[in-house]
Amino acid sequence: MSSHGTPIPMTSQACGALTGSAAVPGDKSISHRALILGALSVGETQISGLLEGQDVLDTAKAMRAFGAEVTEHGGGEWSVKGVGVGGFAEPDQVIDCGNSGTGVRLIMGAMATSPISATFTGDASLNGRPMARVTDPLALFGARSFGRAGGRLPMTVVGAEAPVPVEYKVPVPSAQVKSAVLLAGLNAPGKTVVIEAEATRDHTERMLAGFGAEISVEDTAQGRVITLTGQPELVPQKIDVPRDPSSAAFPVCAALIVPGSDVLVPGIGLNPTRAGLFTTLREMGADLTYENERFEGGEPVADLRARYSPDLRGIEVPPERAASMIDEYPVLSVVASFAKGQTVMRGVKELRVKESDRIDAMATGLRANGVTVEDGPDWWIVTGLGSGNVPGGATCASHLDHRIAMSFLVLGMATQSPVRVDDAGPIATSFPIFEPLMAELGANITRDNV
Repeated sequence: MSSHGTPIPMTSQACGALTGSAAVPGDKSISHRALILGALSVGETQISGLLEGQDVLDTAKAMRAFGAEVTEHGGGEWSVKGVGVGGFAEPDQVIDCGNSGTGVRLIMGAMATSPISATFTGDASLNGRPMARVTDPLALFGARSFGRAGGRLPMTVVGAEAPVPVEYKVPVPSAQVKSAVLLAGLNAPGKTVVIEAEATRDHTERMLAGFGAEISVEDTAQGRVITLTGQPELVPQKIDVPRDPSSAAFPVCAALIVPGSDVLVPGIGLNPTRAGLFTTLREMGADLTYENERFEGGEPVADLRARYSPDLRGIEVPPERAASMIDEYPVLSVVASFAKGQTVMRGVKELRVKESDRIDAMATGLRANGVTVEDGPDWWIVTGLGSGNVPGGATCASHLDHRIAMSFLVLGMATQSPVRVDDAGPIATSFPIFEPLMAELGANITRDNV
């Protein structure tokens, strides 16, 4: 059963060439952060191109619960009248973050150094995900957390009454953990320092600087050292949200494996901490080009053109690239199924604790569709069958995971027999227009009668 109610099974089958322009939604990571930092500013932040998927809508609702005035104006235009750093009010109700690990972890960080309490919950998937990776560093500021066994939601966070700045070395690459600590550091006096051995997506650092925070980033022998001076007055901004590279991955990857395809995906954010998938695809021999490269709102942006690539080859993806493409490994494994040879993916244990165990979910589904997959605790290997040679024909479980559902629907566009997904409803959390957008390109995806 999906958190959205009745499951929505869908079937994807081979189609003609995918052609046209795919205007994917706004970047989910940037949308979350724009709402939260807007709420922590003094004055009105204006946001264009906000992703209006359920994950981000849940964050908007949470910011209202903490006292910010969040208004939707239509067409992706939103405004946030903030309460200032340290100005969060105590919510009257439980904060329901739905399916969003990013939302709940960033919000916990933002409120952890204010003298208020808040209780967080989510859907079945989110309530099964570990929160100690965030609550442990937040405890260093003086916050306390009370949740279910294993540090799981529902959980109450009691903010620190007299927060202290911290120095924290992130134990595993995680932009969510780093961002939660930085957001907590906003309301702590002095300097909060975060050290990460491997660089992760840096939207929080870029946006904090844009809102007027004093923040520096330095590459050292220890790793990437981020220093934030606490208790600034954040200045409201006008933010144009670039289109989401993680969403772009699906029409791009579909175009690479469906014969005759030629798809343009305009205005995609190409922040180097997010663009690992596109680098990897090009190394595999993908006909993928960047057009009209430019900067928008401090972020590098380009139009991506993806064409059918029948001679894809398996490669070993560098483990150090994992942080820049962690959400894209499921759909990469689909492309790897149509390549020749083995695609080796290592250093990806983070996939085990996403919305689902994404390695297990994809390995199980790919095997059911005739693809050989080996996997271990932090690695997996897909042995490709070459273009047009993947049998398909199986029903795959989405495990309440939007990216698993979309990945298997992309798989079915190029398999010999249709591929069915047991519940595609979770796609709405990040890519609410996935169905009509893919249909307009020429995909053959249907909702099953149940």
